Amino acid sequence: MKKRMLWIIVAMVIVAGVLWGPIVSNVEQAKYTVLESHNSIELRDYAPMIVAEAEVSGERSKAINQGFRIIADYIFGNNAATQKVAMTAPVTQQPSEKIAMTAPVMQQSSGDVWKVRFVMPANTTLETLPKPNNPAVKLKEVKGKRFAVIRFSGLAGEKSLKEHTQELMDFVSAKKLNALSAPTYAFYNPPWTLPFLRRNEVMVEIAA
Repeated sequence: MKKRMLWIIVAMVIVAGVLWGPIVSNVEQAKYTVLESHNSIELRDYAPMIVAEAEVSGERSKAINQGFRIIADYIFGNNAATQKVAMTAPVTQQPSEKIAMTAPVMQQSSGDVWKVRFVMPANTTLETLPKPNNPAVKLKEVKGKRFAVIRFSGLAGEKSLKEHTQELMDFVSAKKLNALSAPTYAFYNPPWTLPFLRRNEVMVEIAA
């Protein structure tokens, strides 16, 4: 009997692990319209958005972790209004104290400097968002843009990012699209999400 109960508990833990990532990733996402779809690649028109941005230098994975921590400090209350900005669960959401954040977290290289961005909710403005106390955090308004985007699951390591970036750029070249930016990496899930349930993207701005 005890052995059976143990297996039931183990099974419940496994199921919880499988479901937890997708559940906590079910947050508001950056708004876009799909213009064309080619298997895992889409052409999208993104609406204007507000982002919280931090610039960090160094190796990519370390840079995104550092940038994440800087902006997380802002959204967890290090701002002029001492307001909390919730990204995903398990942070408890209280409307009177928090502003829900959206997915994805974005990362883009500019030389040896990486820009890490959190997209803010569609109903916020530069005037309504709390001012960061840390000058490393910048709130910016980004105009609407068109992107070619490739979506994939799994762990977004250097090899995977490189392969998917090359596939996307081959598509852009074959379709004779005019690329306007360096690749941007977008990550939608918390780090404990199982690899096959993760959503990762590489995005390249293209001429409309």
